[in-house]
Amino acid sequence: MIHEPVIATMIIFSLIALGEIISILTRARVSMFLVAIIGYLVLIWTGIIPKSLISDSKFIEIGAVLGTAPIIIHMGTLIPIHTIRSQWKAVVISLMGIVVGAGLILLLIPMIFDYETAVAGTGPLTGGIIAFLVTSEGLKEMGLVSLVTIPALILSLQSLFGMPLSANLLRRYALKFRNTIDSETYVASTVDVRVEDVIDEEKVEVRSSTWMPEKYQTNLILLFLLFIGGAIAIALDRVTGIPYSLWALAIGIGGRLIGLYPDRAMERANAFTVGMAGLVFLILATMNDITFSMFISRLPETFLIMIVGIIGISIGGFFGSKLFKWDPLKGLPVALTATVGFPGDYLVCEEISRSVGRNKEEEEKILNEILTPMLIGGFTTVTVGSVVIASILIKTL
Repeated sequence: MIHEPVIATMIIFSLIALGEIISILTRARVSMFLVAIIGYLVLIWTGIIPKSLISDSKFIEIGAVLGTAPIIIHMGTLIPIHTIRSQWKAVVISLMGIVVGAGLILLLIPMIFDYETAVAGTGPLTGGIIAFLVTSEGLKEMGLVSLVTIPALILSLQSLFGMPLSANLLRRYALKFRNTIDSETYVASTVDVRVEDVIDEEKVEVRSSTWMPEKYQTNLILLFLLFIGGAIAIALDRVTGIPYSLWALAIGIGGRLIGLYPDRAMERANAFTVGMAGLVFLILATMNDITFSMFISRLPETFLIMIVGIIGISIGGFFGSKLFKWDPLKGLPVALTATVGFPGDYLVCEEISRSVGRNKEEEEKILNEILTPMLIGGFTTVTVGSVVIASILIKTL
């Protein structure tokens, strides 16, 4: 009976829902992926569910179709060009962080393990779920199935390292910032960026127009446009050898700039949640061939990659901060958004502003000071930087 598609889907979804609940309760300190991946592995290792359950659900097909090129195009349409231009220093600092972090991993890890191990961990550490997908697909194509454990563990565990470190640094910066308010040396930011413009999707000003009249921007037509872009990306991959992920990202960014796509294209098509759920199914399916011994044996590599990578990201963020005369207590957390992602970066900022601010006015000033660069850092690393790094590195194997 459990092999019926609806029942099989419900069982797998129960792991995802449990992970989401725990993530909410821990304010994203424990990621949904950690709970879902560990839960799934335990269930298949103990024989409670068969490895075929995900394929029986048929939901994995949604991940294979919606959760690949179309969702990467959607990520390209998320890039808030106006905000990024005004926060270009945050963009450069975050990029410097992941470049130095990736470089340090590729320099040191092969000395202890091997180059393939270094590549397996680099992409996911500098970003998120799409970097994991690109890396894991490449590893499986190369027959390096046991190495898939490394990006899966990094995807699941990196926020446990990144969030406390980012929160500690930001808290110290917020206290210094509060002192400027006390000494009346505080100057309100003149940058034309509001917090709502970045985090409240209902109030986001649409800064890009599309060619298509609004009445034709229906869910189905927008989804069709995403699949047109996705098909082009896949075709270009076959012709040029350049990964479809890079083509899809370029099509999404370029498509929004020239007016082919509206911002948040997949969300406007009401397909994003389903696509992301399918993508999680796709991720869990990559765990089928991971044994308990493989899992345990890859823990040393995983933790060493995370430690080396976070040190590298911090070094890059520090030098970027010095280059632009930013306080490193502000610049380092911006670089470390690579290990935190959204909504973790927002939740850290909200928590800091609430705990450091002595009244509502101070809370708002602190939040406005730290939130925008943190979110832009996250956009840069997770949405663009990590996908580029993972796509390039996997081709070097």
